[in-house]
Amino acid sequence: MATVSPPWSYTLQLPHDPRSPGIARATLRAVLAARGLTELVPTAELLASELLTNAHLHAPGPYALRVLSAEPDRLRVAVWDADPAVPSGFREGPSAGPPAHDDEHGRGLHLVRACADAWGVSVLRELGASRGGKLLWAECRHAGGRGAETAPGGSGAGRGSVGPCRARVAGRGRRSQVILGLVRGLSHPLGAR
Repeated sequence: MATVSPPWSYTLQLPHDPRSPGIARATLRAVLAARGLTELVPTAELLASELLTNAHLHAPGPYALRVLSAEPDRLRVAVWDADPAVPSGFREGPSAGPPAHDDEHGRGLHLVRACADAWGVSVLRELGASRGGKLLWAECRHAGGRGAETAPGGSGAGRGSVGPCRARVAGRGRRSQVILGLVRGLSHPLGAR
């Protein structure tokens, strides 16, 4: 008999402190391990890391990480901050291209858009919103919800499995080169992962 997992969510309030993104990533890993979703850790951690670092670097004051699974095959990672300005990497329409190869910043939200199964932003300005600001979010799917993506010659589980970002990168020519260039050039000034 199949069982349906009820929706769940966790929210971690974070002070504007350089240690906060690392603490949030550790919390995310613990949540996913407790929920039996370890296959999502690499992609979810990348998404969270980029969103958290963006909030820390560009928004004043505290921010928050929210991890939720409202549907059986999807995980949403969201970061709230008090600044209602939507970053260019998350605005509607085509975004600016990736930064120049020697730029030290500007790759994070491009990585989020490339690696997430879905992404978006909610600006919280409407009447009744308790704190205002914005919520940037990205989703990744559980392998069971869409079939495991595998590396060339891989099997659907174990060593051959790759996260959604790596599977997408593996099959897209020029776009994969751009994404891999972004990954190689990525710097995280807020601590090791």
